[in-house]
Order: sequence, then structure tokens, then C-alpha cells
Amino acid sequence: MERDLKEKSLYVHAGPRGDKHTGAVNVPVYLTSTFDQEELPARKPYEYSRGQNPTREALEQAIARLEGGKYGFAFSSGMAAISTALCLFATGEHVLVTEDCYGGTYRILTKFFARYGVEFDFVDTTDLEQVKKAIKPNTRGIFVESPSNPLMRITDLAALSQLAREKGLITLIDNTFATPYLQKPLALGIDVVIHSATKYIGGHSDLLAGLIVVNDEQLARQIKLVQMAFGAVLSPFDSYLTLRGLKTLAIRMEQQQSNARELALWLRDRKKVKRVYYPGFSDHPGAEIHQRQARGPGAVITIDLGSEEEAIAFINSTSIPVIGPSLGGVETIITHPFSMSHAGIPAEIKNRLGITPGLVRISVGIEEVEDLKQDFSALDR
Repeated sequence: MERDLKEKSLYVHAGPRGDKHTGAVNVPVYLTSTFDQEELPARKPYEYSRGQNPTREALEQAIARLEGGKYGFAFSSGMAAISTALCLFATGEHVLVTEDCYGGTYRILTKFFARYGVEFDFVDTTDLEQVKKAIKPNTRGIFVESPSNPLMRITDLAALSQLAREKGLITLIDNTFATPYLQKPLALGIDVVIHSATKYIGGHSDLLAGLIVVNDEQLARQIKLVQMAFGAVLSPFDSYLTLRGLKTLAIRMEQQQSNARELALWLRDRKKVKRVYYPGFSDHPGAEIHQRQARGPGAVITIDLGSEEEAIAFINSTSIPVIGPSLGGVETIITHPFSMSHAGIPAEIKNRLGITPGLVRISVGIEEVEDLKQDFSALDR
């Protein structure tokens, strides 16, 4: 029988408990493609690992429980999860998408789904009036990020989901930045929750993984069909690593968020910093909404240094952070969104949206924050 646990305890015990056959504390890594059926026509619960694998199943059960959902699915990357979710829409159907979305989402829509006749428009989902005006007779869904990447724009998820229900639309969210620890979109009415588990859920920059959670059985059947048909499933070993990451997500996120709060305040006073984007500030646009729908502001900060020259010079002056296009690891990771995470978006669109060459995105790790301040001293010179 499952017990009701407090949040941090739940992360340790969300998945199945070890191996009932041997008493092993951890779920075994089932490194097999095929499961012996022994005789026909009787079929065992597992047959072929593309369809289901016990290690992956343990992860899928864990993420569903943590998101407050009924059905979980694990994929080979965050983009595999996003692509699978977008397969819910057919040729001729229309989708609204957060305008400052992740570059990979923009790429898959414009370079691939557009080929197959899926229509889409990028809109400011923080403005529900704009969303209403953008809905067409063939609109079937709304894909949102909140906080968005990299400008930390906040969408009112409860209000958006209510609008979508009134219009008969499916709502999807990339919940990577917030994680289930900080934000539970299903409870706010969102239909499909997506994670790049490569980031905070894995937490150690050592795996690629994507996750989807839903409550609706029909949506679950459709997602399972795509998962089975495309075969972009998470491997047993990476499922094991992701399960391991989940167990410490709560305590890692608390420390990273604490560091980010302190660092964001410090960054505001630096001579070369023109602006700091962080939902933890009371004057951040949408801060009140975010506070209402999330446990905390998270651990990603974006700063504007005014020019690409200043941004690159600052990034190259640091020694502690990893310089790369990812985030969510225990180590601080610095990204130049214009040329890295959002490289797939045309420059004129990025500039119009405010994703300018002077932006630097900082995924704050678990290091001592004083060490990061000292390492960032170039911002005062």
C-alpha cells in the first residue's frame, strides 16, 4: 500500500521499491531487448523492450506520481518527448506556441512538422487576449513554456487551461525549468506535461532523457502509440540513472534555488549588467502569477550585458561554470542563448523577441555562491 508522504520523502520513494525477488534496494537495470514468453498463446507482461522495459517502467511510474498524473512515458531525449507530444496534432490542425520558446522546439516545428501540414503560430502566451485572438477554427492545441527560455516570461497556467477547455483545445507545457518539485501543471488544468530530464531531473549532466505525463487515458493511448511506433525510448541504463537523479531532485533544487536567489540579487548591482531576468524578483513581469502557481522561482537567471562582445568576454572570463547549451546540472552552466540554445531561430526573430546577442543564461549549480561571485568579478571591471 502506498503511503501519503511529504514532498521530499516522495522523491526518494516515488518509484517501485527495489527488486522483490532479491531484496535489492535499487530497481535492476534490465539490459535485454527480448523477454522469453516460454509458451504461446499466453503472453507475459514484457515482450520487447521498445514496448516496455521494467527499468523504464519504474521511471515512468515515478514521474507520473511526482507530477500528480496517471500515465508516464520516458524517451531518449527531451526533443524526442516534445516531438512525440506534437504528434498529437494532425495535418491541417493548428497549434499556438509560446513565442520565445526553446530553439529546439522552434526547429522541430518549422523544419519538420510544417512539412507535414501541421500549422502553428508563435504568440505571447503571457497575454491571454493575444491567445484568444490567435485561435482559429482549426486550432487544436496550445504549447507553452513557463518560465520561458531564456527570458523567464510567466504564463498564467490556470487561466490558459480554462480558456483551452472552453475552446476544446489540448494544452501542453515544457516544465523543464520548474521541474515537478516547483510546479505541477496537471493540477492547474494542463493536459500534457513534458520534461527534458537531461536537465534538473537527471541533474548530473551525464544522460539524455525526456519525459511526458498525462492524466487522460485517450491522450495516454495516443502517446504510447507514438512511443511504440517511433521507438525513441529511453534505454534501461539511462532510465536507471534518471531514477537515481529523481531521488535527489528536491534537495538539489532547494540548494540551487537558494544560490540563484542570492546570486540574482548580487548580479543586479554589478556595473556591467543592464538587466537581470529572474522570477524571484517582485518586479519581474508575472512574478505574482508565478508565485501563485509555483513553489519557487527556480535556479536559472538570464542577464543582459548589452552586447555580444560583452557577453562573450564575460563568459570566457569565468573558470568555475561549464560553458554549454544545457542546464540543470549540479555544476553551474553558462549559455549564450543567441548562438547556442536558440541558434535555430533566425536572428531577426530573436532580436524582435528580446533574445539578443548580449544575453547570458546562467543555470546556477550547488557550488558555494561566494565562489561564483568571485568568479564573476569581470562584471565589475
